[in-house]
Amino acid sequence: MGLATLLGAGLVAPPTGAPAGVPAGFVEAYPVTAAAMGAAGPPYAGWASGGRRFLAFDARGDGRAVEVVGDLATADRIAVLVPGVGSRLPDFDRGLGGVARRALARQARDLHAALRRAEPQARVAVLAWLGYDPPDGVAAAATPASARLGARALGEQLRVLAIRRPTARVTLVGHSYGAVVVGLAAVDAPPQVTDVVTLGGVGTGVDRADRLGPAQVWAAEAPDDWIRRVPPVRLPGIGHGIRPGDPSFGARPLPVAATTGHDGYLLPGGPTLAAVAEVVLHGAAGPAAGAAR
Repeated sequence: MGLATLLGAGLVAPPTGAPAGVPAGFVEAYPVTAAAMGAAGPPYAGWASGGRRFLAFDARGDGRAVEVVGDLATADRIAVLVPGVGSRLPDFDRGLGGVARRALARQARDLHAALRRAEPQARVAVLAWLGYDPPDGVAAAATPASARLGARALGEQLRVLAIRRPTARVTLVGHSYGAVVVGLAAVDAPPQVTDVVTLGGVGTGVDRADRLGPAQVWAAEAPDDWIRRVPPVRLPGIGHGIRPGDPSFGARPLPVAATTGHDGYLLPGGPTLAAVAEVVLHGAAGPAAGAAR
């Protein structure tokens, strides 16, 4: 609340001049991004030479990358993972603070593996979408400025997916501040976006799930997640409103482990990863939905 007061009074400035997101792309971008990664040198050259595929890549500043896990050209179920505060290209593989479970690339691979386990014949793809510049600290994260830029870039990507894979179902998955990005993008997303999932979400830019458009909205919020202590402030230029994990928001709850914390939602073997896979595949979290939170 003290931070909210400082920001509201203009004593802590929100970020300005944040760079725009990377251009949206489809599979034709793979050779272009591979060349850019090769020119960028290690470790990115090794990612490309190892056969990994990227829709977008930019090593400047904090960096941008959109990796595809699976066959996007044929997928009829597509998940887009959007990370939160502090995510940078150097942490894409190693994770924030060197913690592997916080690595966006690993989370995308783990979700893809869960999708294949649940339905081996399904045509699925997961996008590890670091296509925007997340805020670097608490003060910047209190404002929606980065999320608005991210939602604009994500919206462009969603429109490309809708044109190139018009019969596919798309699920947006936002972690922490990434929930704000997917929430803002969902409001005017194409109809192919059928589900929005938030994991430890700080907010979505609205105060009720039914204001995010026609997509079904799901939320996972662990009992030991510190995000529960964030006040539900939403004033002009500051705050993100009611957390999607708050029952008053109206999202459908997803099951969580008792010791999930803020970064363990997509750990293999956990209930949330399996439930998110069910949402991506079927638009429902199966019998585990609504389990104790």
